[in-house]
Amino acid sequence: MSDLIGKVTLITGASSGSIGAATAIAFARLGAKLSLTGRNEANLKRVSEECARVGPAGAEQPLTVLADLCSEADVIRLVDTTTKKFGRLDVLVNNAGIFEVGSIETSSLEQYDRIMNVNVRSVYHLTMLCVPHLIESRGNIVNVSSAFGTRSPVGVLSYAMSKSAINQMTGCVALELASKGVRVNSVNPGVTATDIHQRAGITGDDYVKMFEHYREGHPLGRTGDAEDTAQAIAFLASSSSSFITGEHLHVDGGYHAVCMR
Repeated sequence: MSDLIGKVTLITGASSGSIGAATAIAFARLGAKLSLTGRNEANLKRVSEECARVGPAGAEQPLTVLADLCSEADVIRLVDTTTKKFGRLDVLVNNAGIFEVGSIETSSLEQYDRIMNVNVRSVYHLTMLCVPHLIESRGNIVNVSSAFGTRSPVGVLSYAMSKSAINQMTGCVALELASKGVRVNSVNPGVTATDIHQRAGITGDDYVKMFEHYREGHPLGRTGDAEDTAQAIAFLASSSSSFITGEHLHVDGGYHAVCMR
């Protein structure tokens, strides 16, 4: 994946959640030029500093842009700032997202709107703005979805729906942009140890029990870690996957293939 050297890569959700940070660090190691965005300034600074530490000697310092992706003005500013600094955009990693618990009986329209705004609408808007730049560079997009977007879990209805929407968006946009040389794929992680669950209020014994439950459901005998997903994202962003588009790559230890009984 050495062809990622010098590729301008915009990664969302780089300040909270382990997948965004791990992806930023993985791309830094591969020599990419990074634009990192998130809502937590301290965490964003920490990730940027780690990227600078692990990157090639003399590599350009990552650009950090504090932004709320539900703000249309912030999204416009993010794209403008990135392209003005680097003069191009080669890779978009749509990683930012939220997770909340709720069934059809216990959720609310407020929760539905909140999840859809963050997990779908903001991705749609950012992608719209980035596409002209990606066409120019014949770049690519990697969306971070979930195994819950292709399986039907219990108790996380709005979240699962949002990830199903991202899968459909991935396939549709892949077909729309294929003739223009832009590839679009998604990674679909299984249950992965990140702080997204704690931010959803799953803590203490409940957090431990959840991971024990899902560990048993993953055929490889463990849940995922952020590095698993980061490496898959780097693969899909590189020319190693040059004949892959519209793919939903499960990084879930075989969870999606299990026939429940």
